[in-house]
Amino acid sequence: MVVGLLIFSLSSCKKWVDYDPRDDFKITEQDYLRSESDYRTMAISVYTPIQWLNQMVSLSDIASDDAVAGGESASDILSLQQIDDFSVNPVNSTLKDLWQSAYEGVNRANYMLQYREANLLGEQVEFAGKDALYGEIQFLRAYYYFSLVRLFGDVPLFTDRRLSLSDSRQLERSPKATVYQQIEQDLQDAIAALPPIQQEKGRITKYAAQSLLGKVYLYQNKYDDAAQVLDQVIGANAFVLVEDFGSIYLASGENGSESVFEIQYSNASPYYNWGGATRGQGNYAVQQNGIRGLSGSDDMPYAPGWSTNLPAKDLANAYSAGDQRKEVTVLDIEAYKAANPSFNISYQVAPYKNTGLYNQKYQPRKGETSGQVELNYLNNFRTIRYAEVLLMAAEAFNKASSANDSKAREYLNRVRQRAFGDTDHDISASGSALYEAILKERRLELAMEGDRYFDLIRTGKAAAVLGPLGFISGKHEVFPIPQEEIQISNLTQNPNY
Repeated sequence: MVVGLLIFSLSSCKKWVDYDPRDDFKITEQDYLRSESDYRTMAISVYTPIQWLNQMVSLSDIASDDAVAGGESASDILSLQQIDDFSVNPVNSTLKDLWQSAYEGVNRANYMLQYREANLLGEQVEFAGKDALYGEIQFLRAYYYFSLVRLFGDVPLFTDRRLSLSDSRQLERSPKATVYQQIEQDLQDAIAALPPIQQEKGRITKYAAQSLLGKVYLYQNKYDDAAQVLDQVIGANAFVLVEDFGSIYLASGENGSESVFEIQYSNASPYYNWGGATRGQGNYAVQQNGIRGLSGSDDMPYAPGWSTNLPAKDLANAYSAGDQRKEVTVLDIEAYKAANPSFNISYQVAPYKNTGLYNQKYQPRKGETSGQVELNYLNNFRTIRYAEVLLMAAEAFNKASSANDSKAREYLNRVRQRAFGDTDHDISASGSALYEAILKERRLELAMEGDRYFDLIRTGKAAAVLGPLGFISGKHEVFPIPQEEIQISNLTQNPNY
């Protein structure tokens, strides 16, 4: 009897070990990446988490002197209030979401790169355009790691495969310089593989990879390298500044002649999961910028929102008279109401940290959402515009080992001439005065687009500008590693958190 049980047991184990779920028509990992269509479909999934990073823009605005958290009360979106007040701690839902989203993107890119040469069955699937497709994937991995290193400094770096849960328990943080080396390598590989133009709007191009690489160089003060790669983008004459600055941020202005890289959103698939508010196809951040309780006539263009991420009066006051960017960036609702009495506008004054101002660039508008309206705005993020390429190049040439202030002024003044519509406001400074003018222009041109806080950190100006708002040197240059990641992976925490 014992022998019989043993034989049954052994035969049962053999049957379990030999079981192939594909025999029951179940799709397994072995069925992936067996055709060109599979590769192209899965590449789209590598793009998806970049949409989930929409709070990067709000975070950088609110952490800087350009905006305040706003909202209904001191506890409304508490994670952003803590960032605004420099009271942030490791238990912060926004930081946790950004960490998880960026690493989900890394994991998806790694999976594709792991099976670039052959799929899980060892089959080689070759097709025209495969190298270019992988250029997109390497750009995306670089973007995810760039987001992480800007937020957290030293972060876990892995590139060879998709991580499992057991792998995560072995993670260690890599020095920021090492992470940047990988970012540079991915972008250089992407530049070599990508075409200058993509037929499908929103796909990454060679110019996008060059521009991001230039930005990555600036963050490391590699000005000579930045000048070289950014000047290649400018010299290609592939982009032009849009004459009407405000048109850039309209739905009709998406992916326009100034667009180098935009994060794409749509309202085609209505999304209803409030537990995953940042995970829909739509741009959740747009709803945050809207005016609370707004109503008016049918021809009034704006839709209501939550009065979050409110521009500061200091930002509004930084614009000079005649600068068309001010009214495009900052919406003074009382002035707008007085100028448009036929709209019959009424609204609720932002209850908390009210400035009277709203983010005009990403203000919710009627007809641009669907389904659960708060979660499905179609507004793309204009992540890299040609104007920023010009300003980055200006900075790089001004700070290069062999400075070229003439070229720096040329690129800076192209941006200013569009802003004012004339050459009367051109900058003639050189040296350090020109550098300060370029940084000021970045603030004015890119306000409410998610760069200000990171610019203050990388240029060493955060303590002077943000100190009165609560910024502490030696602490707030980076954000805390999410507490859950500390507990799961035994990562070290950033100093003073």
